[in-house]
Amino acid sequence: MMSESVSREEINRFYDKLNSDAEAGGYHLNPDIEFTRELVNGLITNTKRYGYQACPCRLASGNKGSDRDIICPCDYRDADLGQYGTCYCGLYVAQEIFKGEKQIGSIPERRLPIEQREKIKDMKFEGSISSLPLPLPVWRCKVCGYLCARDEPPETCPICKAKKDRFERFI
Repeated sequence: MMSESVSREEINRFYDKLNSDAEAGGYHLNPDIEFTRELVNGLITNTKRYGYQACPCRLASGNKGSDRDIICPCDYRDADLGQYGTCYCGLYVAQEIFKGEKQIGSIPERRLPIEQREKIKDMKFEGSISSLPLPLPVWRCKVCGYLCARDEPPETCPICKAKKDRFERFI
C-alpha cells in the first residue's frame, strides 16, 4: 500500500522522469510497475526525510557524505546489473529481465560495513593513478572518454550510448 505522505500523482511524475532518464541512459526500470512504484515511493520518502535520494532498500544514516554510495542510482547498480541482471533493490534491470527472458533472483549486498568504508575513505595515496591499489579495473569508452571502475565495462555508455565493445581497459 502506498504511503499517505506521498501522493499517487507525485509517484507517477517521479516514475515517469526516472523511467525517461533510465531509458535515455541505456537502462531499464523493473517492468513490474506496481513494485517499481513502491520503490519510487521509497525514493521520494527518503528524499523528503534526508534531502537526498537514498536507496529505498538500504538503511540510510542521514549523513549524505556517508551515504553517497547509496544515493540512487547507487554505486553498485552497474556491477549488480552486469552480474545478476538487477540492482540490489530491483529498481533497475538488465535487458533480458526487462524483456521477460530471465527472472529476477536474489543478489548479495555489495556495500561494505561502515568501518571498512571509513577506512578506505581515509586512505592517502602518493604517486600516479596507475600505482593506486584499485580493487577493480578501470574501463574507458573509446568514443567519449567516459571512465568507470568495475569488473566489466557497462553494456551501454551512460554518456554517449556506445556499446560494450567500444570500451577498452584503461588501468
